Order: sequence, then structure tokens, then C-alpha cells
Amino acid sequence: MYFIKKDNKLSLTLEGKNAITGYLFLLPFIIGFIAFMLFPIAESLRMVFSDVRIDTEKQGFSMTYVGLANIIRVVGVDPEFNRFLVEEIGRMLLIVPAIIIFSLFVALILNQEFKARGFVRAIFFLPVILSSGVMIGLETNNSLLNSMADIIKEGNLMKSSVTKVLEDILVAEGAASDFMGYIFRIINQIYDIAMASGIQIIIFLSALQTIPPSMFEAAKIEGATAWECFWKITFPMVSSLILVNIVYSVVDYFIRTDNRVMAKINLTTLRMLNFSFGTAMAWVYFLAVISIIGIAMAIISKRVYYYE
Repeated sequence: MYFIKKDNKLSLTLEGKNAITGYLFLLPFIIGFIAFMLFPIAESLRMVFSDVRIDTEKQGFSMTYVGLANIIRVVGVDPEFNRFLVEEIGRMLLIVPAIIIFSLFVALILNQEFKARGFVRAIFFLPVILSSGVMIGLETNNSLLNSMADIIKEGNLMKSSVTKVLEDILVAEGAASDFMGYIFRIINQIYDIAMASGIQIIIFLSALQTIPPSMFEAAKIEGATAWECFWKITFPMVSSLILVNIVYSVVDYFIRTDNRVMAKINLTTLRMLNFSFGTAMAWVYFLAVISIIGIAMAIISKRVYYYE
């Protein structure tokens, strides 16, 4: 209830005041979305069902309604889009769990008391800065980094890396080959995982700092071990933020610059100037991502614990 009747007058409850504060924080985004994004989104949705041609005389676009032809072409005719989409979903299912586990592990370490804790936290936040558009451009166009990457790839092809040797030994001996193969794929992508974990670490760290110390003190008095405290107190208390981080990580992964689906959409729309087909791919991609997020939220939200 946002309002309560007091002395024949309606007054805001604490919940109502919090709701108004939340809407005030959202107001700049809402105004910006309506002013700058609503019309382009409507136009892009219109392009999906049209054949878009560039009209040089009117200096604009001419659209002819074609129904579902563009969507049918994206889903059933184009030889690359579906393959790229399935492959990227597979990579997402591999990387996102690793990001969540890595960020929670690092947040647990950073939440401990030790010297220079603020400096160490800043180091783990650096990937957020390094993953900005400017830094990615510098990294992409840096000849030194590119040459180092080529050397690493050549080393892997020559099977001279430590992980490759261990992988050959463990997998050849049949020591849980599927699980070990997953672990080694994660290790080979540890750079990407660390670069994508900055925000998640901060979210988990803020969640850990909201857990009342009295809960751990009471558990230790009852004889609970650190392992039991983690699974009975820490993990349930941060479970709601696990859901938030999963949604954020999925969205962040699907808009990465090295995503082949995004690259194909940009190539089709901006370079080939095929706006109708490129926009149809973008909307199909958007619906696929939303469906994945919806399924993840439906499954995980049932196991989320909310502390009141």
C-alpha cells in the first residue's frame, strides 16, 4: 500500500515514499527513452515487415510492405544466421556460469579483511574500464598485442602450452574427459572471463556486505563450519543478486563486439545497406535473447531467497 488514511487525509507510507524515490531515479531514463529511442525502435520494427529502399530524391527511405518475408528469410533461408546464433548460445552457456562462479569467488576474497584491500579491489575493477569502447579499440589496433596473440596461437597449435599438455594427458586417460574438457575450455578463456567479471564482482561484493555479521556469529556459536556458513547463509543471502548477475552477464555477452551474430547484423545493415534484412535479423536476435533471459529467470527465480 502506497497510501494510508490518517486524520481523514491520505498520506504516503514508507513503501510509497520508496516507490516515488525509485521512479524519480528512473525518470531521466524514461524521458530519454521516449525522446530518443521510441521512434527509432518503432521505425526498425516497421522495416522488418517492409522492403526498404534508399530514396536519393527524397533523401530518405521508401518502404514497401512485404509481410513476413524478411523473417522467413532470416530463419529458414539464410545459411549463416542460425548457425552463428546456435554457436553463440553454446558459447554463452559455457562462459556465463564461469563468470558467475569466478566473480562470486573473487568477491568472497575481496570481502575479507586484509591490507591494501582497496587497492586490490581497484585492480579487479580495472576490467570494467579496460572493456570500454576506447580501450577495446586500442587493444584491437595494437600491433604488439596482436603479435603476442599470434605467438600464443602458434604455441597452442604446436601443443607447447602447459594446459594443452595436461589436457592431452587427462583426456587421453579418460579421467572424466567431458568435465575436464569443459574446465580446460574455461581456462583457455580466462582472459575473457576476467574482463567480463568487473561489474558482477562489485554486485556480489555489495551483497556480501549487507549480510548481518550476527548471523555468522550465531552460526559459529552453534558449531557451523565455514563451508556450512557459505551454503546456509552466504549463498542464500546473495541468491537474488546471482539472478541479477546472470541476466546482466547474458545481455553483456550477446552485445559483445566479437559476437559473430552482431558482426553479421552490422555487415548486412551498415556495409551492404540491406536495412530490411539486417533489421529482421536484429529483431530475431533480440527475441532469442529475451527468450533465453525469460527461461533463465523462470528457472532461477524459484530458488531465490529474499531476506526481509
